[in-house]
Amino acid sequence: MDQTTTLPPFERSREAERLAEFIATSIENARFLEQPFYHLEFDKMFPDDVYAQMLVLMPNAADYRPMHGRSKGHDLADGTHTRVKIDLFPEYIRNLPAEKRSLWTVVGNALRSEPVKQAFIRRLAPGLQKRFGRDYARTGMYPIPILTRDIPGYLITPHTDTRWKGITVQLYLPRDDKHVNIGTIFHEKLADGSLPKRTQMRFAPNSGYAFAVGDDTWHSADRVPADIVTRDSILLTYFVDAGPLRILRNRAKRVGNFLGNELRARIRA
Repeated sequence: MDQTTTLPPFERSREAERLAEFIATSIENARFLEQPFYHLEFDKMFPDDVYAQMLVLMPNAADYRPMHGRSKGHDLADGTHTRVKIDLFPEYIRNLPAEKRSLWTVVGNALRSEPVKQAFIRRLAPGLQKRFGRDYARTGMYPIPILTRDIPGYLITPHTDTRWKGITVQLYLPRDDKHVNIGTIFHEKLADGSLPKRTQMRFAPNSGYAFAVGDDTWHSADRVPADIVTRDSILLTYFVDAGPLRILRNRAKRVGNFLGNELRARIRA
């Protein structure tokens, strides 16, 4: 993909298909580890040229909006949000400059593709079966990819993800390997209730991890230190999409976020 070119819709579709194939292959080839819970680790999720473009064509700080949920409790004293996001859906990134919009449309479409979802389901089968049973592959999953940015002061204490989620994926986007020690920490819960650190993901370029959400998938992130400018990543969450309530919730949430984003854009204008 030529970063100097604004791709027309048809070409964006073809590029997304090619990128989805590459990502799906990366998932299939990822190493798996069973401790402290079953998870995948990635060393190269995106092609080198695409990854380089992602770093060059990062959105501006003003393009992000506050992240809600647990991260909201870690805003700074002056109200600064320590974690912000951009949903990688066409309706959220349509106000980006054309070149950035073209790239992030391709990335978002690839991450939401069926081949990528099926690759995750195949490779995370042990964790999914543990939670959903033998028919885990028939459980609906609704993908939501978001570009996130953390700044100094952000942290998140040990937790397991909400049961609305089926699969959690985080893809790291640093420019170099100078701060590999700020990746996500995985914990084991002991009988006495303690949560000792068992392993930590390396915050390395083009790397990441994935796991099926369960009651044992305890993880956290240390406070982002003052010498870090930003900690950028993509969070790809597969929400359980089974039953009328979950199906309605997932789509209503997307619509609600879109309306909030449009209102914010009009206020800024």
